This record gives sequence, C-alpha cells and structure tokens, in this order.
Amino acid sequence: MNLAQPHFASQEATSLQQTFDGLLAQHQAAPFPDWPTRAIRLQKLITMLLDHRERLAQAISHDFGHRSRHETDLLEIFPSLEGLRHALRHGRGWMRERRVPVSLWFQPASARIQPQPLGVVGIIVPWNYPLLLLIGPLTSALVAGNRAMVKVSELSPRFGTLMAELLPRALGDDVVQVVTGGPDIAAAFSALPFGHLLFTGSTAVGRRVMAAASEHLVPVTLELGGKSPAIITAATCLDEARFTHAVRRIVVGKVLNAGQTCIAPDYVLLPRAAMPRFISTARAILSQQYPEGAASKDYTGIASDRHFERLQQWLREATTAGATASPVMLPAGPGQRKLPVTVLTDCPLDSALMQEEIFGPWLPLVACETVEEALVWINQRPHPLALYLFDDSAATQNKVLHATQAGGVCLNETLVHIAQHDMPFGGVGASGMGHYHGQFGFDAMSKLKPVFRQSRLNALGLLAPPYGGLVARVLRVMLRR
Repeated sequence: MNLAQPHFASQEATSLQQTFDGLLAQHQAAPFPDWPTRAIRLQKLITMLLDHRERLAQAISHDFGHRSRHETDLLEIFPSLEGLRHALRHGRGWMRERRVPVSLWFQPASARIQPQPLGVVGIIVPWNYPLLLLIGPLTSALVAGNRAMVKVSELSPRFGTLMAELLPRALGDDVVQVVTGGPDIAAAFSALPFGHLLFTGSTAVGRRVMAAASEHLVPVTLELGGKSPAIITAATCLDEARFTHAVRRIVVGKVLNAGQTCIAPDYVLLPRAAMPRFISTARAILSQQYPEGAASKDYTGIASDRHFERLQQWLREATTAGATASPVMLPAGPGQRKLPVTVLTDCPLDSALMQEEIFGPWLPLVACETVEEALVWINQRPHPLALYLFDDSAATQNKVLHATQAGGVCLNETLVHIAQHDMPFGGVGASGMGHYHGQFGFDAMSKLKPVFRQSRLNALGLLAPPYGGLVARVLRVMLRR
C-alpha cells in the first residue's frame, strides 16, 4: 500500500466518512454484543472460507501472476481457520469480567476489569498475504465485539473485489465494509476516527499511517517489517546434520511466497568458511523440492511488475558493486514473473539489498565468526520483526535472547511462531508496535475498563480534613519503611 499521495478527493473522503458513520451508528445501537452474536459472526467467517476456498485461491493466484493453491491453503486458509476456531473456543472466557485484588487500605471495596468493544476497527491489509492478514485482524475485531472497515491493497485487485462481495454477504454490511482503491483512498481511510487501527506493511508507510491516526488520537497496531536475521553459529556448522537442518529451515522460510513474507529470513549470519556449504546444501534441497526450479507450479510469482523490476534492479546493483550471486534453483522461462532463489555473498553494506527489507527471493550471507560478532551486527541495526537462531546450546540461546530485541524469535526454526495463537504477534521499534493473535488481539481491540465498587461502609472518611492526630497516626503506618 502506498500513502505517498496524501491529497485525496473530498468526495472520496466524504463517502468513507459516511460508511464509517453508518457502522458507528450500528455499534452504538448495540454496543455490547453477547457471546452468541460474536460466535455466529466467527462461524460465518469459517463457512465463508470453506465455501469459497477455490475462488479465494484463484483470485490470489491471479493477482500474483501465479501462486500455488497448496501454498495458499497452507499459508493463508489454514492459519485463518485455526485463528477463528481458537477464538471460538476461548472468546467467551476472554469476555468475562476479570476480578482483581483491592489494596488493604481500600477494603471492603471490589475491583474488576470489564473488556468493552471499542466500536469500529480499521484494518489496512497488505498484498503479500491478503487473506491471512485480513482474517487475522478481523477475527480479533469481531471476537472483541467490534465492527470493522477493511482497506484491501490496490496491488490485490482481484482478491479485493472478491472480498468486497463475500465479506458483507457473510457478515452483513452493518458489521463489516470492504474498501478498495489506491493511495488517495488509503490516506482518507487512515484519517478516520476509528476505535483502533491495525496496519500491516512497510515501516515507511507505517509512519504515515500513525501520523494520520494521531489527528483523532486513534490507537494503532503497526505490523511492519525490517531485515529479519538468521544466525547459524560455528558450533552448528561443525555438525553436518544440524547444519543441514538450519539451511533447510532458512531456505523454506525464504522460498515460501517467493520471499514476500514480512518475517522471512532477510539475511544469514554465519562463519565465512561455511558459506560454500550453505550454497551447495541449499541448491540440493531446492532441487528436490522444486525440480523444475522457479518454473514449478508450486513456486509463487512476484506480486507486481513494480516489485519484479525492483528486485532485479537491486540484484544488478549489488553484483555490479562486487557481490557474488549464486542461484540455488533453476530460473523460470521468459514471460513468467518469477525469480529463482539466489544466495549472495560479499554484498556491499551500502547496497539496497543490505539496507532495505528485501521482500523477495534474494538471500545475502554475512560473515560472522562468533555469536558475539553476530550480536554486535544485529544490535547496530533497527530491531527486526523476527530473529532466527540455529544452535542447540541453552547458554547460547539465552545469550542471544537476552542481548537482542525482536518482534518474535524462533530457535532452530523459521516462520512458524506466527501460527501460535497463544503467543502475541507484533514488532518492536522500527518493526512495529502492539500485538494481536488470540487473547492478545482481543485485548488490543477492547477497552479493558477498570471498575471500582466501593462499599457504603468504609474507612476512607476517617482520612478527610480537618486533619488531626488520627490521620497522622494512620499516615505513619501507611508511609512506613
């Protein structure tokens, strides 16, 4: 999504405002949906996904130029269904008032936290996982009792058109509205007075979304990206089986969706002597998984001509400046918007490949001989959305966990932390703010309203003016060391 053009037509802004006002009026008429109402909405989403699974996969594949049906099932349909089913199992419990203790000094009062819907939630969806990154936030919004406006990416036009048809039909246009359109519409959408706004996309655009939301003091969850590192330690390189496992999991994390994943391994830190083995091992793994290389029907295309050209330009820039590019899968034929996974060594640090989130199938290797050297490298850069460490030593794992900040971490694995619905998903610093998934999403899209109930008979009146000896004695007890 692009917010580079902040001036939008007043007619478009007025139309969006009217849509928002309509949803807000519906919320105000029924501000606290009961659990059966919320559960029905979640179940309707499940039915929609299962009934239209084929159409959704076709629409996404069309927008990408090509996307494997199995990849869409695995990466978007399945985790979306799992998130919905998790919310159905636990949502009633999340809704309950939460009793909390009251200080001795305020007894016999009681205190509780009441989760309350915020109203209308705004969701800005990216193009790389258009279904998962729509349904996931929408699940959080609905289980928390909200209504939603969804802005789909202009780079996913076929998918966006389909969702504009399916979502209101499944849930009712009094519960959810889907907004399509380009940068002008996105800018107007970001400026609406939502109860909460969740944006998934780049750090640069996230800053503009947050600035637009600040006009109405709208709380935001920003799911951004950045350069997520993978570390293969020297100890791992000494064990062939462990090293092969590390390469396999890193390559899988990069090859899925052709690297167009916000938590894909962006680059690998490992000893220089292990780089040739990494390349040969990656090539052997991918030759088994994709015998036809990038031409395989199981391999995803690049989502747009603009990103296809960007990735090729970044590769040319790096190799011209001295980087060595080693394709580890066969190229696609002419006319296909596909790029083979390519490992790079000796990339100049000032090249775009080393400065920007790659969001494609290029994988730089960076020489780091020790864990300490890798930690210095990571901590000199903005906090990543994900960090991947391949090492079996508990001491090394704890050293990396304690010394770095990242949105999420996998030990001896990549990507799959995003599929754990009892764990929060979100970034830190330049990779984002706020969390969602499971109860974390419910809480983010609720006002956790504190309610304090005082008993008619209580001792607070003894501390009222005029202050005298009793108050002084009580204060000595209250302020004791």
